[in-house]
Amino acid sequence: MTHTEKSKTHVIKKTVIAFTCLLTFTSAVAVVPGAIPTHKAEAASATKADKIVSLAQSLKGKVTYKFNVNNPSRYIFDCSSFTKYVFGKYGVSLKWSSKAQSKQGKYVSKSNLKKGDLVFFSVSTPGQVNHVGIYIGNGKFIHNTIGKSWNGVLVSKLSDYSKRYITARRVL
Repeated sequence: MTHTEKSKTHVIKKTVIAFTCLLTFTSAVAVVPGAIPTHKAEAASATKADKIVSLAQSLKGKVTYKFNVNNPSRYIFDCSSFTKYVFGKYGVSLKWSSKAQSKQGKYVSKSNLKKGDLVFFSVSTPGQVNHVGIYIGNGKFIHNTIGKSWNGVLVSKLSDYSKRYITARRVL
């Protein structure tokens, strides 16, 4: 075999090895869920978030807040049974209690919030999670709450709760 033939054979072998490695890598990525986010998965998550936010907004004026109550047939909820109900309508199972929900899904920083993320606050015992809402984008969240002149679903500015903000979780 001449030197030129040896060089050609060597190049062919390297090409075959590189191609085989590429195929192996591509196959491995295809079977590892979440290895590389697909536009389809992100779009599905965004669509579900839009539906969840839309449902939550459609319940304004229909829902009553009552602490420690989960009564979907009468639309009487506390903050966490409200989020449990809304997410449950789209196949996302949440536990009942803001503290329990604050441990579900994945942590997300305040600067990376996306529509549909759960946001958690301390509204009674300082430093402890005891309230939950749904981030709806543009610095706002929707929650079931009660106040001096309010009882039910309300859209609030996250900035109005900045001193009470504790964490956020992505469950979609």
